[in-house]
Amino acid sequence: MTSLDKPTEDTQQDDARAVTEAALFEAFGGVRGMVETVMPGLLFVTIFTINKDLHMAAIAALVVSVILVVVRLAMKDTVKHAFSGVFGVAFGVVFAMMTGNAKDFYLPGMLYTLGLGLAYIITTLCGVPLIGLILGPVFKENLSWRTRNPGRKAAYAKASYAWGLILLAKCAILFPLYWWADTTQFGWVLVALKIPPFLLAVWLTWVFLAKAPAPIDVFAELEAKEKAEEERKAAAAADADGGRHRREG
Repeated sequence: MTSLDKPTEDTQQDDARAVTEAALFEAFGGVRGMVETVMPGLLFVTIFTINKDLHMAAIAALVVSVILVVVRLAMKDTVKHAFSGVFGVAFGVVFAMMTGNAKDFYLPGMLYTLGLGLAYIITTLCGVPLIGLILGPVFKENLSWRTRNPGRKAAYAKASYAWGLILLAKCAILFPLYWWADTTQFGWVLVALKIPPFLLAVWLTWVFLAKAPAPIDVFAELEAKEKAEEERKAAAAADADGGRHRREG
């Protein structure tokens, strides 16, 4: 390796890390997505802690979720994270209203977390890590990592196991508390566990992918093939036209 090679390799690694960071930021919503995830539950437990009014707490959480979606729409920004928050809060409100138990506001989200944790583990065991299915389109590699990029597939497997184990560990804390703790204690613990496990999983994903081979841009490959095919047809047409002129001459 020459002195000129080292900066080039460093630059490529820095570019790969920057692309990975940007992709993770886009896929998981970044700081704004985290705020939208935490706000409804935080507002619910705050109001319920103050006045023990289930209806007021539930309606306030639902209203703030809708406001977050409206703000996204007004700014012409992606609404997938805000919409998922609205649906989660709506299910929680329905559960809590039906049972009259404020803790049931959190039950749909807990069940979703449990299912998602299991999905990360099961899909990885089946050879199709869920995190790869989520991030593949973001990196413009789609499913090319499954057969053409084994190093990247291994990184996705590690990241999926990390997500699955972290989410299942979170469930192992929350489900016993759901039965044993009172609503206020349970709500504050749940809010406290919203961001740290998520950040840990995202950080581990970044670590694994930053060390993995670069993604294969299947869209660029497709465009290159289409361009080559157009050039081939143009060349063939030009040859045919030239041959016709020579025969006519």
